[in-house]
Amino acid sequence: MKLENSAQQIELNGASGNAERSRTAAVKGKIWIDLDNSPHVPFFVPIIEQLQERKYSVVVTARDCFQVRELADLFHLNYALIGHHSGKSKIRKVAGLCLRALQLMPTVLREKPDLAISHCSRGQLIASVCLGIPSLQMGDYEFATGWAFIRPTWHMCPEVIPDRAVEPASKQTLKYPGIKEDVYVSRFVPKPGIRQQLGIGEKDVLVTLRPPASEAHYHTQQSDELFDAAVEFLSKTPEVKLVVLPRNEKQALCLRKRWPQLFSNGAMRIPAKVVDGLNLIWHSDLVISAGGTMNREAAALGVPVYSVFRGKIGAVDQYLSKMRRLTLIESHDDLRTKVLLGRRQRPAKPQQKHTAALSYIVERIVAIVEFQRPLADRVSHWPSSEARSQDAAV
Repeated sequence: MKLENSAQQIELNGASGNAERSRTAAVKGKIWIDLDNSPHVPFFVPIIEQLQERKYSVVVTARDCFQVRELADLFHLNYALIGHHSGKSKIRKVAGLCLRALQLMPTVLREKPDLAISHCSRGQLIASVCLGIPSLQMGDYEFATGWAFIRPTWHMCPEVIPDRAVEPASKQTLKYPGIKEDVYVSRFVPKPGIRQQLGIGEKDVLVTLRPPASEAHYHTQQSDELFDAAVEFLSKTPEVKLVVLPRNEKQALCLRKRWPQLFSNGAMRIPAKVVDGLNLIWHSDLVISAGGTMNREAAALGVPVYSVFRGKIGAVDQYLSKMRRLTLIESHDDLRTKVLLGRRQRPAKPQQKHTAALSYIVERIVAIVEFQRPLADRVSHWPSSEARSQDAAV
């Protein structure tokens, strides 16, 4: 059997009926997931759960940076902690990237996964290519720097990202409906008590802040300036309480040094321990962030959110802005004219939204693993010509 278009075959397999999904679920395989940054943890948790329910073995590795370890512990993940952040300079980043790829290899050689999956983990990509392991890289920011000479086998992104932006990402590209945050936000259940935990009264206006990713390649000075201006603007209103979620301890120290008076009088605070980010967002009155994930999480939850990110605006944020679910702040004047301060009328629970993102992603992962298996093992599980015709019609 010869497959003329493997991407099309994945689509056909992923759209199969209940009988085909049962056959695919019965096929055991091993999947390696690498958690390279903190947003990857909540994103992959439901994916891991569904893959394990389908009898797939999942090996999880995690990089010790940006609270990845703390979040993995919060979600009770079984993972191997391998490597850490190597710093901001390009030389150290490249050296650290190659080192982590080498550090990952012994675990990968021992586990022998059928497929490597990540959300833009370059260390995993290098290790996968070197060891000949098929890989699926996911991404939702088309301006993230890639490697022209090293590409994953498969690439998956939200369907709102145009083809011209992702076409060179890999040999095969798949697109899922909705946005990355739909995968896990739809499962969110609010938990009371976080305001009391943070020492914030019910009458206070709670604003959650996320500083710029100062060590990322897409970081800009304009983002820093707008974030500082946002803090100065918000701190002028006495009833506003600022909860800041720094990306690491170094950034936390910088924030305390920059605004000692706000920390001393209780106007600004940093949680003493890792908190459930979605729960904090849900109990906030608004969110101002220079990072993409928290902005999109707030948008998915229906919480007023303002972005002070001043790098290249990706297609996902452009889409959310167009839908009026996210407000882009471009200047100091925008802070005064666009940011609406006040208590929001928070419902008892988020509006239930049915999303196909999670099921789509899991179905395609299963189909890819099935496709990577030897032909002789696949034939007995391949849908009949009649079933394929029905799937194609769908």
